[in-house]
Amino acid sequence: MNQTKGTSIRLFLADGTPEGLRLVEKSNWTGVGLVCSRAGYPSARIRDEYSRPGVYMLLGPAANGVGKRLYIGEADELRSRIDNHAKVKDFWTEAVSFTSKDMNLNKAHVRYLEARLIGLATLAKRSEIENGTAPPLPHLSEADQADVEAFLEQILVILPILGVIAFEIPTAPALVNQVHQQSSSSEMSSDSQSEQLFLQGKGGVDAVGADRPEGFVVFAGATARLEAVPSIHSFLEQKRQALLGQGLFENDGDRLRLTQHHVFESPSTAAGVLLARSANGRIEWKDGKGRTLKEIQEAAIEGKHALTS
Repeated sequence: MNQTKGTSIRLFLADGTPEGLRLVEKSNWTGVGLVCSRAGYPSARIRDEYSRPGVYMLLGPAANGVGKRLYIGEADELRSRIDNHAKVKDFWTEAVSFTSKDMNLNKAHVRYLEARLIGLATLAKRSEIENGTAPPLPHLSEADQADVEAFLEQILVILPILGVIAFEIPTAPALVNQVHQQSSSSEMSSDSQSEQLFLQGKGGVDAVGADRPEGFVVFAGATARLEAVPSIHSFLEQKRQALLGQGLFENDGDRLRLTQHHVFESPSTAAGVLLARSANGRIEWKDGKGRTLKEIQEAAIEGKHALTS
């Protein structure tokens, strides 16, 4: 059985405070990440790393108040480009940049990184994207493309640690392509079956999801109640409207349908959005045997406890 290998990521507080400039490095990687607030950028910009070619992300609150707003760019010199954005773009509160420690990134490389990141963020639909359509990928030799893809892979490992989840595209368990395929469970692996959780409710709610480290994933094809109950929490209603605006929900007659896999902040948010009311996701989501997520989690802890005691 293949096992994921561990890795080391180093987060250095350049001025000794968690609010200041942070430098991010990863073992066996030539890149370096820089994270700073907009307020801290005037002090951080003097560093040599900002004089190099790189790719960057500007982050701030979404216009609809739910989630993050994101702009992705590239530059021959990070400093001059971010300086300009500090003058003309008002929304951002944090800048995350990546460059190379050994100066091996050039203009074509960072343009490639920009195009790939915009494409991934657009597909994921987890943030409000400030960019328009993704630019075309620049032509790179086969060797250069492999090197830049490897560089991108490390960026995508680091970003969630920094709280940037805009690029993660969730996947469904093997052989699960539509809601409630448990009727053909004999064809599924035991791992796929154990991961699935189900939700049903009034208004045609019928969904399959999974509780994962990155959040609670609801799989494409899930159906949600069309009209929210009058007492729905404002956050849940804003989240529903945001998903409609992003095209993640489509009207399916008397209910809504999820167009692609989506990661919610918690099981309760996922259940509340689909049921269009306040909900305890740890009780509402159940496996094929009828066990609630709460019961599954508690049993898992008891099992681990038995192994260590």
